Amino acid sequence: MKLYDYFRSSAAYRVRIALNLKGLAPQRAFVHLAKGEQLSGEYLSVNPQGLVPSLVTDDGDVLSQSLAIVEWLEETHPEPPLLPPDPAGRARVRALALAVACDIHPLNNLRVLNYLSNTLGVTPEQRTGWYRYWIDLGFEALERRLAGDPRTGPFCHGASPTLADVCLVPQVANARRFNVDLSPYPAIVRIDAACNALPAFADAAPARQPDVE
Repeated sequence: MKLYDYFRSSAAYRVRIALNLKGLAPQRAFVHLAKGEQLSGEYLSVNPQGLVPSLVTDDGDVLSQSLAIVEWLEETHPEPPLLPPDPAGRARVRALALAVACDIHPLNNLRVLNYLSNTLGVTPEQRTGWYRYWIDLGFEALERRLAGDPRTGPFCHGASPTLADVCLVPQVANARRFNVDLSPYPAIVRIDAACNALPAFADAAPARQPDVE
């Protein structure tokens, strides 16, 4: 396998966590988003969206979109499982994951932030305010769901990491990078700490990647 990656991409961060949890170590190729390398003809031939991550399988298939990649990993390398065995549990985990991947992250990714700055001309303070607003809005709802559900354990769902944790931890890292006050979200902070105590999460952190700047 070959993973096209960028240390600061939270979507790529999710896939790195999942690969680590599954005990897989693909070849790595680095695509520097801040330098626009994702828009090169070479990379667009791999992923026409110009986004990371992309995963090239041993069969030569090119997979894109982090959650689709993680679901493929779950189906092809089922141990340890990242989804619960029961349908209700799987639905809950997917809903928690999608609350991050679909409701928070897309509004704060690099393309959106660049559009705010370069096209709409917002100030750096306004851009940071935008970023923090959408994290807070999403985390308020996530905190209520996690704190108020007995199925929440040391991790988002029970006693072992799931797809929900794979999505949550990179978003918490982004929140810290933008100095979001996390004190209103004790369940999220507790789960993040439990995850990062595991090597699979800690080793996937942006600061530990070969392309970190």
